[in-house]
Amino acid sequence: MDLEARSLQPNVKAVLLAKLREYKSDLNNLKSEVKRIASGNLNAAARDELLESGMADTLTASADQKSRLMMTTERLNQSGDRIKDSRRTMLETEELGVSILQDLHSQRQALLHANNTLHGVDDNIGKSKKILTAISRRMSRNKWIIGTIIAVLIIAIALVLYFKLAK
Repeated sequence: MDLEARSLQPNVKAVLLAKLREYKSDLNNLKSEVKRIASGNLNAAARDELLESGMADTLTASADQKSRLMMTTERLNQSGDRIKDSRRTMLETEELGVSILQDLHSQRQALLHANNTLHGVDDNIGKSKKILTAISRRMSRNKWIIGTIIAVLIIAIALVLYFKLAK
């Protein structure tokens, strides 16, 4: 990369060479850090020092963590029980809702049937009213006709008697 950067134009060459130097220094830093980490003597000594200094606190911290873990587990179990109770309540509520909806549906069907029957009865009452009105008119007309016939017969009988008695 160094050779390619040197063979380019001067304005691009300066920028690329600066980046190349930066990359080389980053690479050298990383290599030295890998060597430092790979050497086990320094790392083992630091680890042992950390473990010895925290050994007394470790037992106390472990007991404290254990008690917190137990309390957290108990709270988690209680939360699980509450969730189960809530789920059971939700299922009961859902069943009740379904039952209510079924009752409402059957009541709706009954109301629709009653409404249809009522419309049928209303139509029949309308027809009956028309028939009764027609019968009333016929009856009234028949009364007038019978009354007229009786009047004509009485007049005819009276004329017949008058002419028979007058003779």
